Amino acid sequence: MTPKDTLTLLTPPRGEHHFYTNAEQAVERLERLYAEATGFLVDGFNRVASGERVSARFRAFYPEIRMATTRYDKVDSRLSFGHVSEPGVYTATVTRPDLFRHYLRQQIGLLMKNHAVPISVGPSETPIPLHFAMSGRGDVTLPEDGELMLSLRDIFDVPDLATTNDDIVSGERLRYPDGALPLALFTAQRVDYSLARLAHYTATAPEHFQNYILFTNYQFYVDEFEAFARAQLADPESGYTAFVAPGDAVITDPETPIPPLPRLPQMPTYHLKRERGGGITLVNIGVGPSNAKTATDHIAVLRPHAWVMVGHCAGLRNSQALGDFVLAHAYLREDNVLDADLPVWVPIPALAEIQIALQDAVAEVTQLEGYALKQIMRTGTVATIDNRNWELRDQSGPVQRLSQSRAIALDMESATIAANGFRFRVPYGTLLCVSDKPLHGELKLPGMASGFYRTQVARHLKIGIRAMELLREMPLEKIHSRKLRSFTETAFL
Repeated sequence: MTPKDTLTLLTPPRGEHHFYTNAEQAVERLERLYAEATGFLVDGFNRVASGERVSARFRAFYPEIRMATTRYDKVDSRLSFGHVSEPGVYTATVTRPDLFRHYLRQQIGLLMKNHAVPISVGPSETPIPLHFAMSGRGDVTLPEDGELMLSLRDIFDVPDLATTNDDIVSGERLRYPDGALPLALFTAQRVDYSLARLAHYTATAPEHFQNYILFTNYQFYVDEFEAFARAQLADPESGYTAFVAPGDAVITDPETPIPPLPRLPQMPTYHLKRERGGGITLVNIGVGPSNAKTATDHIAVLRPHAWVMVGHCAGLRNSQALGDFVLAHAYLREDNVLDADLPVWVPIPALAEIQIALQDAVAEVTQLEGYALKQIMRTGTVATIDNRNWELRDQSGPVQRLSQSRAIALDMESATIAANGFRFRVPYGTLLCVSDKPLHGELKLPGMASGFYRTQVARHLKIGIRAMELLREMPLEKIHSRKLRSFTETAFL
């Protein structure tokens, strides 16, 4: 028996599950339960940190949503979300209902509409780890020297890998121990883990993230994004309300300077905000598939409506010129970071809605169409590798594979982002810009690179932003394709 097993267990009063036929009221109860639970844990921590002798163990629980249906309800088969496929009891633990308020109202409302059953809300059996309960709170008391005289694990719950994983996403957990089926792709602990990681990697709070995500691999795009954001804030008709930079620096006036950080985070992130998350987030993931996987692993819990890679690539065809665009319609995956999660034999399909939006944005920004548009944009396979210096290897192997795949471009992030979009059911796409042609001796020299960046980055970013605006105008049921849904799916997006 461990010392913690001998301690009295203190918990907040456990209320009963209440049934609701109104999504707004259900979400309000979720918020109350979560606030009570986290407040209880923070109060307990403050007591311990202030030196109070405590001979008890503190525990509080995530709230949960439950629904039960006994029928095979006839639902619009064109919808990929908002309904369950068979009778049963379904449940999901919930964290940060304040952050996910609009999402929860929407998803719960769809369940009520499609199945005509009430939803119950109450405490779950899953403890809230203290680390997650304290995240982002200003009412935490810390010792003056920053150290506690005891182990937190003896008194509070800590993250549990048994519920902080992607089993549901991967289709490996189809039922909970009580027989219930999952309503959502992520458990509350998995969401909390990613929210904490996002703040760490991006130096911006999760609540600033928008529903339309652009990924890039060069700082030049960040500079252009800030310039675009300031221009939008200067236009009262733009609909954009604020710009957020790392360090949670929020500006609403286009002339306000952004205070520099002593050091940038690993993945500097910027948000051009709009009502209800309808704006655009730009994440500079840097170079490499590991960063691409890390960013998308965590952003996925926010359930964005689309993410698109707009970065630089190596052109593999002699007919391409520096500055040409590449619209990926297939991916050759040699990034190796997702092989254990999504086997390489799984095809990653192009999504028509994303492809059309990107192509239309290129045509609109460049003012080209038809054959003239084909002169600056190729559609084809993008290869993603994990070796930055692949050109230094014996070329017989890599070049042969690239030729056999019919690849037209190569980078180190796009296939990873697309594959994780497929895995997490987040609509994805790729529009790259050719910055060098290593197979044809056209490499970026310092002077060439500067000239190239000056002329191409602004246009490329503008295309990515315009594509996101076109996607924002689409109904959600059109963006979230059935191509991304497996045989047995959760009801929530």
